[in-house]
Amino acid sequence: MSVLSKVLTKPLVASPERRQEADADSVIVQRVQAGEVAAFDQLIRRYRERVYGLIYHMTSNREDAADLTQDVFIKAFQSIHRFAGQASFFTWLYRIAVNSSLTHLRRNRLRTFFSFDQLAAEGKAAEVLDRLTDAGGADRETFAKELQEKLNEALQKLSIKHRTVVTLFEIDGLSHEEIAEIMHCSVGTVRSRLHYAKQLLQSELQDYIRP
Repeated sequence: MSVLSKVLTKPLVASPERRQEADADSVIVQRVQAGEVAAFDQLIRRYRERVYGLIYHMTSNREDAADLTQDVFIKAFQSIHRFAGQASFFTWLYRIAVNSSLTHLRRNRLRTFFSFDQLAAEGKAAEVLDRLTDAGGADRETFAKELQEKLNEALQKLSIKHRTVVTLFEIDGLSHEEIAEIMHCSVGTVRSRLHYAKQLLQSELQDYIRP
């Protein structure tokens, strides 16, 4: 199990569930393309939190994530008549979100930081710390702070593309093939970036992870 898999304990979405999701999305998209504009609200409700979470993990800024999420859905709505269905709507939407985040990061020269804030909001922070350490009380709080700082330092050493791949794979649970499609690269490139990122993170965090 990788370092981030231990830290970010989020289950992967099963393939059958993804297929059912894609089929349902396709029906809604066709309705929107046929002129039923209000149906797009269903897609917003279905994916708003997931898109926000992706962008937040890439930018580590809640205000930026909220603004970019809104922009992503505006772009998706404006472009939906060009969506031909070669990829799933989910993949297509995530590609817009990733590209918008990468443009924002490059423009502002921002670095992404892992934060326990998101885990706390999801009720997972305590579970994560239990998996990482036996510390309790004040020691537990100190450990969390140290781990936060160490993760920030480690992630800063990754390029934007490497951090994006880690975010999509470890946090959002996407497959190598889905990530390759979103990032317009080969599956081999995705695997290579993940391998490099995990090696660096494993090295940086080895003193903080229980065997």
